[in-house]
Amino acid sequence: MLNMGPSHPSMHGVVRLVLELDGERIVACETEIGYLHRAFEKHAESETWNNVVPWTDRLNYVSPLINNVGYALAVEKLADIAVPERGQYIRVIASELSRVTDHLTCVAATAMELGSLTVFLYLIKARECLYQQVDNLTGARVTTAFTRIGGVKGDLPAGFADKCRAAFAEVRSAVSEADKLLTRNRIFMDRVEGTGVISKEDAVAYGITGPFLRSTGVPYDVRRAHPYLVYDRFDFDIPVGSTGDNYDRYLCRLAEIEQSLRILEQAFSQIPDGKHSLEPAEMKHAYELQDMGKHGDTELIQKYAAKVDQTLEGMTAGVRAPNRWSSLPTKEQTYTNIEGLMNHFELVMWSWGIKIPPGETYGAVEGANGELGFHAVSDGSDGPYRLRCRPPCLFTMAALSKIIVGAQIADIVPTFGSVNMIAGELDR
Repeated sequence: MLNMGPSHPSMHGVVRLVLELDGERIVACETEIGYLHRAFEKHAESETWNNVVPWTDRLNYVSPLINNVGYALAVEKLADIAVPERGQYIRVIASELSRVTDHLTCVAATAMELGSLTVFLYLIKARECLYQQVDNLTGARVTTAFTRIGGVKGDLPAGFADKCRAAFAEVRSAVSEADKLLTRNRIFMDRVEGTGVISKEDAVAYGITGPFLRSTGVPYDVRRAHPYLVYDRFDFDIPVGSTGDNYDRYLCRLAEIEQSLRILEQAFSQIPDGKHSLEPAEMKHAYELQDMGKHGDTELIQKYAAKVDQTLEGMTAGVRAPNRWSSLPTKEQTYTNIEGLMNHFELVMWSWGIKIPPGETYGAVEGANGELGFHAVSDGSDGPYRLRCRPPCLFTMAALSKIIVGAQIADIVPTFGSVNMIAGELDR
């Protein structure tokens, strides 16, 4: 009997494998999770709808923007909210940037754990170029909290597309170097070819998705199978393998980096002008309606809803309070004028914020590791009654014991690396 982890460096401090060995060969394995329990689903029950967004960052902290988008889409589906077209493109751009950083991290870390520090440094340097763009877009590198129910935090910064294209050149260069150093490297291939093998049937039976499933030859990708946002407008391929081993999963991730860059380049060329988030239709401030009345434009007053504080509802004849907004005001508005500050206060404070109609729904996006889903339940209050997350790596971890039984101890390192286990989403 041998404990591998949680203190073993390849287990990242968050997983324990209880191995039964016959020499170096694994006879049986018990996988223990739960060393990084974040209590995401329970925390969500005590937050308002928009305040759950920062918690989603902590699910998969390597590609947090996909978590932000997946959660927002589930809630918007529940509320029957449609985000403006420009906002949908911005969400795609954010998601694909995050997908590339996730794949770069996975390949880099796996290579490092197999002894290739050079590849690690090349790919992490490329990831840094993208992190700088994520920081430019969201104001943060990792915990981005970028989406809002009804839109995103803000528009694309000036010159963002050009800066990203320059970063893409760095990424392609680093991926090319990694390909030259690893793909036909005899030492690397001996460690990954024919190890960590899972059959197509077993992968489907376990509910595995993402690169782990596609390495077996199943071309399932949520972006193509169940298109969301504007993914049906892009031309991209779904890379698949054939053997279901660690080598094919490595090749799938390298190929997916290029496909994400293709999507990003198309998104930058297609993105339309307009609003990035929902705003009240035909809404004016109360003082504007008052001025209209003074100028005799009384026939127009009934056409507009007034943006007023809730305490003024029903106090002035002819002035109607608006429906609730579905998106927080920008920080620039919140910090620079009283209307923005009041609006932000109203939408964030408990028992005062966004109300979602009672009901329940499930929404899914293609995370870096596979299908990332959220099952949201609303009782009509200002926060989730229940929120369940479907983390993609949970199902792969469930199959890990089956995959490594019969293998050597050394095979655990590349196999666990190809799982790309992220404890934040695993131990929700």
